[in-house]
Amino acid sequence: MMRDELEAKLNALHEEDQFEEIVNTIKDIPAEDRDYSLVSHLGRALNNLERYEEAIEQFLSVAEEGKDDALWHYRMGLAYYYLDRYEEARKEFELADKLEPDDEDTLEFLEWIASKTEQETAESVPAEPDPEPETETSPEPAMKPQPITDPEWSEFWNDSESALKEYVSDPVTDEQIASIEEGLVFKLPASYIRMMKLHNGGVPHNTKFPIGEKTSRGDNHITISGFFGIGRDKPKSLCGKQGSRYMIENWNYPEIGVVICDCPATGDAVMLDYRPSGNDGEPVVIYIDREADNKVIKLADHFEAFIQGLVKAEDSAD
Repeated sequence: MMRDELEAKLNALHEEDQFEEIVNTIKDIPAEDRDYSLVSHLGRALNNLERYEEAIEQFLSVAEEGKDDALWHYRMGLAYYYLDRYEEARKEFELADKLEPDDEDTLEFLEWIASKTEQETAESVPAEPDPEPETETSPEPAMKPQPITDPEWSEFWNDSESALKEYVSDPVTDEQIASIEEGLVFKLPASYIRMMKLHNGGVPHNTKFPIGEKTSRGDNHITISGFFGIGRDKPKSLCGKQGSRYMIENWNYPEIGVVICDCPATGDAVMLDYRPSGNDGEPVVIYIDREADNKVIKLADHFEAFIQGLVKAEDSAD
């Protein structure tokens, strides 16, 4: 009975994104008393905390039992992937796919690894000499961190060099999303997660959103610079150095949600406002007007409506 209670507690903690508590709970149990299930719980929690080296160490301690478990190979592959150990990650995901064919997440990781290794191979091959040096040629376009596969978004993003550098994060997993949500203390909208799984942050072609009132700058629209991706690595990602928490603290925004877009106007931002719904509900989208003492202007009832309302600069009128 005690073991059943422990399993139930660990599963509940995982649902609540209490990954540190999972680690502490299991590490209170002597190592010799931890079975395959407990070590799997521990490794998964360490992955969620981005402590990948420690996760691999735990998984390897039960390698014999895990060799026929697709989930064990998947979690090993995930840890290797985020340590940039792509060849080892590929082998684990291929084994996971063999044991449990056609899992969507496994196949996505294999695609991303193929994309990354192809890029690295291309960069390591010396360029062929130009037979006509006097002829200028355009450089190859930068490799996107994640291919766009949904036609709905194929023309949405403007992947300039600066956008890729500042905003676009690596592909995100469900475990990382849970970790980011834990850090933010808010559940992200499903539509936002879906968009970020296809392209994790970036600068759109349509950057203006018409509104029914004038901002402090006298405009009947607001302008965004880019969308924060789900991650920590890029400066302009949700938990990055210039992300949501940084902006809330630096500009003294109200503690009502999550910043998802920064703006050309210094200090202005677009936020998800959870006051009407609670931290786990569907937030409304608002604009913070810095010059008007952080005035809140409602933009849309939900994230999808905000996306649908964005227009090109030339389409907005004051």
